[in-house]
Amino acid sequence: MRSLLQALSIARKDLTVELRTKESLNAAIAFSVVMLLLFSFAFDPAADVTREIAAGLLWIVFAFSGALIFNRAFVRELPNDCLDVLLSSPISPASLLLGKAAAIFVLLLFLEAISLVVFGVFYNLRWWLRPIELALVCILASWGISILGAVFGALTVNLRLRELMLPVIIYPILIPLLIAAVELTDTLFRNQPLSPDQLLWGRLLVVFDVVFTALALALAEAILVN
Repeated sequence: MRSLLQALSIARKDLTVELRTKESLNAAIAFSVVMLLLFSFAFDPAADVTREIAAGLLWIVFAFSGALIFNRAFVRELPNDCLDVLLSSPISPASLLLGKAAAIFVLLLFLEAISLVVFGVFYNLRWWLRPIELALVCILASWGISILGAVFGALTVNLRLRELMLPVIIYPILIPLLIAAVELTDTLFRNQPLSPDQLLWGRLLVVFDVVFTALALALAEAILVN
């Protein structure tokens, strides 16, 4: 219980700082809107082929825009040795990592909500037909992105080329999660119920989240004290 409260404190601190400065959120939202706008010019929104690849386009936007968010999770702690202060505080490394991931998660969901609205306007696609299932897919996929973003954000925070290295490292690991999210989202955009075979993709999202969350918490000290 104490560790969970510590994680919530870290998440609240990060969200407060981000809402005050909006340094990464504004950049991520602007980037996602520009990408959706460019894609709408590259592909005819009324064409059937565009509707078939709409889910893939959307998750590409989420993944690349999200990098602008989790890239700043630990970087903002570098000035005045704030990260060293956090590591030397009574807060456990697992709570610190979990709190960072929770803050990234909330910001990602906010980014996705705005992107979906813009996506519906640009592509004339009714994404809200199955809102509960779509929200669940976004939550599961976003948590996987968030926990990996927090882990590799911590591992690369002291690298000079961290803005370049972080996406290069994290995206290959995210491929199974993104494939599952695209498959499920595509079905929901078609307003079709998820078949038992497609529910396997949902199980993949759950397993991905559980495995990487457990690994992150178990190796938190080694990840942060490197």
